[in-house]
Amino acid sequence: MSRCAVVTGGQSGIGRRLVTALAQNGFRVAFSDRSLSDAVQTLESNAESHGGAIRGFPCDVGVGQDVDRFYQAAADWFGTAPDVLINNAGTQSWSSLLELDEDSWDSVIRTNLKGCFLNTKAAARLMIDAGKPGSIINIGSGCNKLAFPKLVDYTASKGGVEQFTKVAAVELGPYGIRVNCVAPGAIATERTSGEAAGYSEKWAKITPLRRVGTPDDIVGPVMFLTSESSSFVTGQTLWVDGGVFSQANWPDY
Repeated sequence: MSRCAVVTGGQSGIGRRLVTALAQNGFRVAFSDRSLSDAVQTLESNAESHGGAIRGFPCDVGVGQDVDRFYQAAADWFGTAPDVLINNAGTQSWSSLLELDEDSWDSVIRTNLKGCFLNTKAAARLMIDAGKPGSIINIGSGCNKLAFPKLVDYTASKGGVEQFTKVAAVELGPYGIRVNCVAPGAIATERTSGEAAGYSEKWAKITPLRRVGTPDDIVGPVMFLTSESSSFVTGQTLWVDGGVFSQANWPDY
């Protein structure tokens, strides 16, 4: 039987690439997104033409009832519990601390941190009920360790995701469920390329490997954490950042 994976926020950017990579590696993949576009049909049909299986389901990851409905639909389609969950869904707002409004804070924390909690809880319960070991991978950020300017709520949420990863790994370990975090650096996607002019060029200059990452760079580390090769790895953060957040802010360097 094929292994089954769930990806939240799987319609675009890093999530979309992870969905297709998992399908290409033999997984049946159910992904969620707040609203599904016409592109979902193309994603599903392309997977099927290459022998994979992908299904998209609408779900707001920060709403408990939505999450429960999503996992019921995904489990019905799988015919079993998921083997893998990738908490990828995320959002951000641009604001300084003193200008950040409450609604923006609530929206980012609800999606990024509460969404990680709700999906982890739902997926883990299915894994445990089915007696399945599993792998849960939370997509973090460089702001897991460093403060990002004008990303107050985003930084707080991703720092929370890293600590949540650790406590979830400790509590779910006795059930054979591993929980890890993958923390990307500067990744060129449609969203980041639209955030600032010259995004890739600016970040490449300060990244030790002298380039920005792509969604393809996230695939290998994630696939490692889904595999038996990482069977004794849990509670860890794997940095996929070209070294940019290991580099000190050093004068005259």
